[in-house]
Amino acid sequence: MAIHLNSRVISALRQPASTDLKQHSLFEDIQALFSGTLFVSICMSMFAQAGLLTGSTAGLAFVLHYATGWSFSLIYFFINAPFYWFAWKYIGRAFTLKTFISVALLSLITYVAPKYLHIDYLHPAFAAIAGGFLMGAGVLFLARHKSSLGGATIISLYAQEKWGIKAGNIQMIIDSIVVLLALWIVPLDKVLWSIFAAVIMGSFLAINHRPGRYRAG
Repeated sequence: MAIHLNSRVISALRQPASTDLKQHSLFEDIQALFSGTLFVSICMSMFAQAGLLTGSTAGLAFVLHYATGWSFSLIYFFINAPFYWFAWKYIGRAFTLKTFISVALLSLITYVAPKYLHIDYLHPAFAAIAGGFLMGAGVLFLARHKSSLGGATIISLYAQEKWGIKAGNIQMIIDSIVVLLALWIVPLDKVLWSIFAAVIMGSFLAINHRPGRYRAG
C-alpha cells in the first residue's frame, strides 16, 4: 500500500511557528532537509531493490518506473514540478522553497545512490521494516522544518484550504489510486509488504509527532 503523511504531520506543515520558541537557524534547516531526504532516499533504494512502493507522487513515480524502466529520480522530479505554484500561492514561500529543495535533493540522491550503494540480497520483510522507519524519520525531520516531499501533500493542503476537505482524506484517496495502479504492475505480495511498511511508518509518526510537542519552525 502507499505510504502517506498522517493528519498530524500535515497539520504541522500548515501551522505557523510558535513565537515562544526559537526559530530554526539556516544551518539547522539545511541539516534537517539533507538528513531527512538522505533517510528517505535510502528507503527508496531499498524499496526499489525489493520491488516495493510508497505513496504520493513518489509512489506514482515507482509505478511508472516499474512499468517503463525509466529513471525513478527523473520521473519523481518532473511529476512534482506542476505543484509548486499551488504551494507558493496557497501555503507559503518558505514551505515551497524548502519542499523544492527536498524534492530536488531526493531526486539527486536516489539518482547517484545506486553507484555507491548496492545490496546483493534484500528480503522484502527487512526492506519494509527498515524502510518504514527510515521513511518515517525522514518525513518527521522535514515536517519539523516546514518541508515536504511534494505533490500529494501540496494538493492535500490546497484542497483543505480551498474546499475544507481534510488533508488526510485527500492523501488517502491519492494513495489508494497509486495502490490500484500498482496492482496491475507490482506482484500482490510486494503490495502487501508495502502495506506493512506503511503501517510501520504511520505508527512511527503517530508516536513521535504529536501536536504541541515540537513547534519551532
